[in-house]
Amino acid sequence: MEYGWIDDTMGVIRRDFGPSDLENEIREAGIAGVIAVQARQTLAETGWLLNLAAENDFIRAVVGWVPLTSAGIRDELAAWRQQPLLRGLRHVVQDEPDGYLLKEDFNAGIAALEETGLVYDLLVRERQLPEAIQFVDRHPNQVFVLDHLAKPSIKENRPEFWSRCIRELARRNHVFCKVSGLVTEADFRAWTGELLRPYFETVLSDFGADRLMFGSDWPVCLVASTYRCWYETVSHWTESLSGDEKRKIFGATATQVYRLTA
Repeated sequence: MEYGWIDDTMGVIRRDFGPSDLENEIREAGIAGVIAVQARQTLAETGWLLNLAAENDFIRAVVGWVPLTSAGIRDELAAWRQQPLLRGLRHVVQDEPDGYLLKEDFNAGIAALEETGLVYDLLVRERQLPEAIQFVDRHPNQVFVLDHLAKPSIKENRPEFWSRCIRELARRNHVFCKVSGLVTEADFRAWTGELLRPYFETVLSDFGADRLMFGSDWPVCLVASTYRCWYETVSHWTESLSGDEKRKIFGATATQVYRLTA
């Protein structure tokens, strides 16, 4: 099975999804465009996502995958850099053993990535945050986007460790944060906006609106929320912010970081 993490509680996403599914979702939420992010660690998927972006105007860019630990990574990156819609890369570090972010071959790949201007999306779990801090410190010239707020342990309701690490990570100005993935770390059926709001308020306080961006985690979010429901939840959290701050979170920050056209 290609996605072994999709268990019986996630049956709603155990099917194929295509651009038309996503376009319907974002139209309901009033979203103009999206960035497609990798799920499988294959070059075939990276190429497939780029083809979808070329064929669908609302897919503004792609965060793909290439083998950053490859000995020939500079040549690999040079070839993929010719793809104008490729704006970033990601590896599913959350499923790797502890220490992966500190491996020399992986860091050599990130050093090569720095030369391309591509963003690196950092997909880790809460327990990996201390390692992630060491990792980003090794690459002060690389732009990083933390996905899913590093998947805090919401069900355990012990946010102290996560909060402390997030505050430290946010001190690095080359790290941005994507507001996504919270509903799937909580109880799928029992989460509420008020339960999740403190996690948003933490990253808002630590990163500021200048370094936050809305993310959907679609279609994975569908196990707990529709796209529109999640969008409206985050919108509610931002009601007290200025218009400029809202614009940053809901598009301007992502446009800047991933170098999108308006």
